[in-house]
Amino acid sequence: MIQHIIISTIILLGISCQSQSDNKNKKLKTNIMTEQIKDSNLDTAILGAGCFWCVEAVFQRVPGIKQIVSGYSGGSVVNPTYTEICEGTTGHAEVIRLIYNPQEVSFETLLSVFWQTHNPTTLNRQGNDIGTQYRSAIFYLNETQKTIAEKIKNDLDASGAFSDPIVTEITAYTNFYEAEAYHQNYYNQNSSQGYCQYVIAPKLEKFEKVFGNQFRKK
Repeated sequence: MIQHIIISTIILLGISCQSQSDNKNKKLKTNIMTEQIKDSNLDTAILGAGCFWCVEAVFQRVPGIKQIVSGYSGGSVVNPTYTEICEGTTGHAEVIRLIYNPQEVSFETLLSVFWQTHNPTTLNRQGNDIGTQYRSAIFYLNETQKTIAEKIKNDLDASGAFSDPIVTEITAYTNFYEAEAYHQNYYNQNSSQGYCQYVIAPKLEKFEKVFGNQFRKK
C-alpha cells in the first residue's frame, strides 16, 4: 500500500510461453502508425509487462480503454509466430496495444497501472516467465509519451518506490504484429486454465485492491 501511495503521488505530480499452434487465424499489422483510428479523440499506447495474457486481463478492467490487442513489438523478425517468440530470438516483446480515450483515462494513469501490476525491476523476466520476450517495455509513439514515461521512471527510482532499479525499456515504436487469434481476450475465454488461475487471477486481485476504488463508479 505504501508503494501504491508513492507511485500514485509521483504519477499525479509528474507531467500532467504457453505452447500452442501458431498459424490459426493469424492477422498481421506491421505498422500501427498507418492505421486509421476512426475517432480522432482516441490515442494509442503500446506496453509490455510479461505475458500478454496477464497484461491484457489487467487493462481490460481500466475504464476509458476502447480496444486491446495482444501482439509483438520491438524486434527485427517480420511476421513472427508465437513459436518464434517463445524461442526468444526475434527481439520482440509480448505487448498489448491500447486504443484509449485520453479524456477518460490519461497516459499517466495507464503507466500507473502498468508499473504497479508487474515487477519492472527484473530484467527479461516476470515470475517464472523468462526471456527477452517478457521484458518490461514502453514503446512510445511520440515525444510526449517519451517525456512522460522517462520522467515518471526517473522519479520512481529517485523515490525508492521499488527496492531495486527499474529496468523498463523506454524506446521508440518501430513495429507491431498482431498475435494469433487464440491469444486475444485470453483470460476471459480460458479463466479455468491453470496459468490463468495461478498467475493471472492473483494479478487481477492485486489490481482490484490497488485500483478498485479509483475506477469504480461513484
